[in-house]
Amino acid sequence: MSKIKEGSMIAKFAIYIIMGVFTIMAIYPLFWLFIQSFKTTQVFLTTSKLSFPQNWFFGNYPDSWQRGNFGMLFINSIFYTATTVISVVVLGFMAGFGFAKIKNRFTPVLHGIFIIGILLTLQSIMVPLFLMVTNVGLYDTHLGVLIPYIGLGLPMGVYLGTEFIKSIPMALIESARIDGAKYFKIFTAIIFPMTAPAAMTVGILTFTGTWNEFMLINILSSSDTVRSLPVGINRFSGALASDYGKQFAALMIGVIPMLTFYLTFRKQITKGVAAGAVKG
Repeated sequence: MSKIKEGSMIAKFAIYIIMGVFTIMAIYPLFWLFIQSFKTTQVFLTTSKLSFPQNWFFGNYPDSWQRGNFGMLFINSIFYTATTVISVVVLGFMAGFGFAKIKNRFTPVLHGIFIIGILLTLQSIMVPLFLMVTNVGLYDTHLGVLIPYIGLGLPMGVYLGTEFIKSIPMALIESARIDGAKYFKIFTAIIFPMTAPAAMTVGILTFTGTWNEFMLINILSSSDTVRSLPVGINRFSGALASDYGKQFAALMIGVIPMLTFYLTFRKQITKGVAAGAVKG
């Protein structure tokens, strides 16, 4: 028994060591970026890249915010992300409810069309998408960005929503139908509240994808009134590429909302991903 316990303790110790190494690998780049954002470019170039700043310079943040016009871009990012997440979750699970519980001869075909969307890469549809948005007069408009964002997020939302709702007993829906409830009422009052774990999973995927998206909005817009935060951050890799302090500050401005989102909803995120994976 002692040998078994000793072997178990060694295994646990090895697991903790591995987890610790991967934790350091994940956290250290963010920590390094945070430290360097408080250095001036001159200090960054003339001192060790691993050293702490002797004099913490806080001017990089207001300077990068002003030069990048981050005020407008930040508001746009919040608007795009919130609208896309809500739309993908609600519309995706409404469609998933129809595909999972309301059967007809067109259901498999329509469901298959949605699932094909998961296989499409952004690079393969950028040119036709740009031409379509331009031809209908939506170039450099908020709507011209939102429609592709929602459309690209829906396939995964529909897929996960359909698979999750399939596991809900049909007896619940039949009972509600006998009581005279319409399908919309059944979805809002019964089905959607039960899909909270899967909805959280879809919301997480959509949030991270929309907040960090760069290529699509870069080609579908040309003005700061429409563009989002990643486009502003990208400016510091061009004309301001030599100003490392402001580059690092701009990157931190883009990272902080993601960290805040995770720290605020970390319990829901863990439960949602775990439950969504088990149900899927």
